[in-house]
Amino acid sequence: MKFLFLSVGKPHEAYVSRGVEDFTQRINRYYPVQWQLIPPPKNAAALPDNELKKQEAIQIVGVIQATDFLVLLDERGKQFSSIELADLIQQKAVSSTRRIVFLIGGAYGVDERLLKQAGLTWSLSKLVFPHMLVRLILAEQVYRACTISRNEQYHHG
Repeated sequence: MKFLFLSVGKPHEAYVSRGVEDFTQRINRYYPVQWQLIPPPKNAAALPDNELKKQEAIQIVGVIQATDFLVLLDERGKQFSSIELADLIQQKAVSSTRRIVFLIGGAYGVDERLLKQAGLTWSLSKLVFPHMLVRLILAEQVYRACTISRNEQYHHG
């Protein structure tokens, strides 16, 4: 199984980049992982929210494969513990899922077609975070889930 972390937005800021890279390298000990950033459309500021989400969705759909399990990160999604995330990842690995795609949508969320395509909509918190921090939190939580699955000493809970 592989992970793809897909995020709409600009490249990581330096203060976040080091942490994202560190946790990405750690995850690679368990599963191959890749980051792919989807740049916002050039005329994003001039577009209505719905049109912006549609244009972002066109780019995102071009990356997602039919066999992928899509996890959409959204503040309105289901919240669960690190242990529950570990269980989900383990379940997908056992069921021969080829790739889990974790999608961090644009500033206004994602188009309806991506909501329908998602196998799971996950909320990290009731709080709203900047996209850069969501990337870091996502990488850390997936790494934590991997260590939980292997009974390693990173998680204390």
